Amino acid sequence: MARTRSNDTPGSLSTYNGSVSAGEPSLVEKLEAGVARIGIIGLGYVGLPLAIEYADRGFECIGFDVDDKRVGQINQGENYIEDIDDDRIQRAVAEDRLWATTEDDPAAAVDVFFICVPTPVSDHKEPDSSYIESAARMIAGHLRPGQLIIGRSTTFPETTENLVRPILEEAGEEKGLELGQDYFLGYSPERIDPGNETYTTANTPVVGSGVTEACAERVHLALGRVMSDVRMVSNPKVAEMEKLLENVFRSVNIALVNELAQLCERMDEVSIWEVIDAAATKPFGYMPFYPGPGLGGHCIPIDPHYLSWLAEKYDFETSFITLSARVNEDMPYHVCQSVVEAIANQPVSLGDATVLVLGVAFKANVQDTRRSPARAIIRLLDEKGVGTLHYHDPHVSDFSVEDGSGRPVETNPVGLTAETLQECDVAVIATGHDAFDADLIAENAPAIVDARNALSEVDDPDLREKIRLLGEG
Repeated sequence: MARTRSNDTPGSLSTYNGSVSAGEPSLVEKLEAGVARIGIIGLGYVGLPLAIEYADRGFECIGFDVDDKRVGQINQGENYIEDIDDDRIQRAVAEDRLWATTEDDPAAAVDVFFICVPTPVSDHKEPDSSYIESAARMIAGHLRPGQLIIGRSTTFPETTENLVRPILEEAGEEKGLELGQDYFLGYSPERIDPGNETYTTANTPVVGSGVTEACAERVHLALGRVMSDVRMVSNPKVAEMEKLLENVFRSVNIALVNELAQLCERMDEVSIWEVIDAAATKPFGYMPFYPGPGLGGHCIPIDPHYLSWLAEKYDFETSFITLSARVNEDMPYHVCQSVVEAIANQPVSLGDATVLVLGVAFKANVQDTRRSPARAIIRLLDEKGVGTLHYHDPHVSDFSVEDGSGRPVETNPVGLTAETLQECDVAVIATGHDAFDADLIAENAPAIVDARNALSEVDDPDLREKIRLLGEG
């Protein structure tokens, strides 16, 4: 099963022999010896960090991705994930422990697959499982004895057993293979927090599951090779629902403070930020959540819709969860309205106004722009007729926005200087990066909408006069 290349260029492949000889070690023996070959399907924020953890421990990792550019970067030892040190990628590639491909054939050589593909929602807020299905069919096409398949993508309960399992079993029957005996299937949801320097793929506790006891044993062993704390649950449905609970918990609590923030704006001398800080002094029964311009990233904006869709199948309505999602999705509209009102107080018409959006990543101190609230804010300001839109983000070098019809919205990147701040009519802080100079912004922007309380340290009364803080009456 050794890999051969047609030349010395990473990713330049010839043929693979995926057959298993009678005397070959079992999957358990390979995992225990550290010689199991790991296949990562999807090399994004979930897949690549996982691949690096296995490569760092001596496993050979094959990355599968449909993105030619991403595959080329990996094979050249180039890193595109902020949470991974560049030298880890370079070392893994140089030592032949990590390589990537857009081809399916190498899947026959893989012992353990991790499915780390996107799971978006459709325009009708329904789960799009096509990426998971495609990954499962690719694996099924190369299914052989001794393989373990573990789902990592965030998804709705029953995906593993009602979508992935039938695809594998159909292929297994054709080859005379039995699930739980010849090959194995489980699910272990990812717990990635971009920009978190404390909790990583390796030291964050994870939940695992298997469709049979034998599957669960191998899932636990495979995860335990790189993760320090693996907690097993009774079946994949529990693990899938657990992941949704994690994210919906945040969605619901953020919606609560977002709604209270809008109420506080209508009241005199009440700031939601001071209210939250005061509540946080209670040492039990409370944890602080903070308002903002909307939710971003892959999971939290999407997962409530997964649960709502699933609930309909059981004649149940998740009214509380659905309402919280709606509150959060409305926040970019609320911020946009605040910007329009700030423009109205300037000696400029809407069509001649310049708005500078500060921060287009979905959270502070990362480059990840997936479902960023800034994207919605820019689109809405364009629809309102704002004349000129600029953005600045020290972590994001390339950013684009489309309107509802797919037309590119003209948005120009600029530096954060006294001049660019003075030239705008309103600056809106959509992401609270630590790199932002609060005094520079407060002293030079004519008007500011602060959706992140990023200027909390600015206490000059004259400067505070021109700051519209989300949630402050």
